[in-house]
Amino acid sequence: MAVMAAVDLGAQSGRVAVGRFDGEQLAVSEVHRFANVPVRLRDTLHWDLLGLYRETLDGLRAAARESAIDSVAVDSWAVDFGLLDNAGRLLGNPVHYRDARRAAAVPGVFSRVPPRELYERTGIQLLPINTVFALAAMVEDGDPALEAAETLLLVPDLLHFWLCGSRTTEFTNATTTQCLDARSGRWATDLLDRLDIPVRLFPDPVSAGTPLGPIAGGAGQEGLDGASVVAVATHDTGSAVAAVPLRDDSVFLSVGTWSLVGREVRQPLITEESFAANLTNEGGVDGTYRLLRNVTGLWLLHECRRQWALDGRDYSFEELGALAESAPPLRSFVDPDDPSFAEPDAMPERIAEYCARTGQPEPAGAAAVVRCILESLALKHAQVAGLLGRVTGTAPTELHVVGGGARNAVLCAWTAQAACLPVLAGPEEATLVGNLLVQAMALGELSSLAEAREVVRASYQPVVYEPSTSTEWREARERFEQLTAAGSPLKVAS
Repeated sequence: MAVMAAVDLGAQSGRVAVGRFDGEQLAVSEVHRFANVPVRLRDTLHWDLLGLYRETLDGLRAAARESAIDSVAVDSWAVDFGLLDNAGRLLGNPVHYRDARRAAAVPGVFSRVPPRELYERTGIQLLPINTVFALAAMVEDGDPALEAAETLLLVPDLLHFWLCGSRTTEFTNATTTQCLDARSGRWATDLLDRLDIPVRLFPDPVSAGTPLGPIAGGAGQEGLDGASVVAVATHDTGSAVAAVPLRDDSVFLSVGTWSLVGREVRQPLITEESFAANLTNEGGVDGTYRLLRNVTGLWLLHECRRQWALDGRDYSFEELGALAESAPPLRSFVDPDDPSFAEPDAMPERIAEYCARTGQPEPAGAAAVVRCILESLALKHAQVAGLLGRVTGTAPTELHVVGGGARNAVLCAWTAQAACLPVLAGPEEATLVGNLLVQAMALGELSSLAEAREVVRASYQPVVYEPSTSTEWREARERFEQLTAAGSPLKVAS
């Protein structure tokens, strides 16, 4: 039996789990969970990466107390990075993708590399959070860290470096940076040169499933001697989609802080239609690509819940779902991607302000606010699923919801209504499952992604939500289309 430890770092929390694969089924048990709380220092928002590494070590020690571990792998959110000097020292905590400097750098990048050319070369949707804009902001500011740095490592690659000393960039996460050429699979060095971004910083990408080396003794891993560190699909969405038993006409929705809505393809799709739709082509496992669009997901709900807790009303997610069902339906909607929702704090008030600004009733009370958020997110999911069908020329027949959103029965049910398609929810812990299955591939326990997905089918039974033929939801879709027709958040931010 192969026993593996998976570290999954999300934008709100992190966890460490142990996976046991007996050749037919995968069993997963969580051994450690912790909060991921960013830190604002003066006017810059940072990740507390050293704190996350400490929690990672605590989790791996807990895993080792359960069983001898064969391999370890880390996945995380995309785009953010740390810089190392020539002695391997971290030059400051990584800056959070929600930091405002990135959006401010967008016009300067576009003046040197026009948006259509940047998309043509990288295949990545134009979002202010992308790594290329963070690096351009550092160049514009004359940040001395760029001159002092020898290596750029994305967040999971940085933890792998601390665990085993490997300085590599894993392919699925590298594609999200908008610094990689989509067709060659190599860094777009000529574009980076035009932006004065030092090319020397970027290690050569490695494929998901690449063993990186044994746990280093200095990592303090009692009981993990001999365990191999594996570069899985280190972008958490890449790991999550690896655990989805997709068909050719399926759409996946990896729903957490962000909702990643997409289809799996064998080659990047870079056309005028995909550019106009702002679709992205992210690398996947075993030669696949994920044609998708980022949608702001449960971030709005998390922020409202946090604000209400500060005000003395500490709701569980189950209570919020029940509140939403108690409120009048389909009254007010928001575009989750509107720039006014990008930063933390005062989210209930900003939702009310958006509704007032767009001529809709202001949600009054927590129940109405939660209903507004979840209905809007369901409608956005449906909108992007339809967009993917039009761009690919193949209409979807089912939606697979994985991640934390798969536990939200109200959101899954309303997504089925909004899209007029069945929703198959689960596995809930798809990111951990995908991480562990790619580790099993690296260990020789599985031979392909197709075989890994057969393990998912044998190990997990999805919850199915069927759509109805409600005329109210059809009318809601029409209203939502009118509401979101103003343009993309990038155009507003730039």
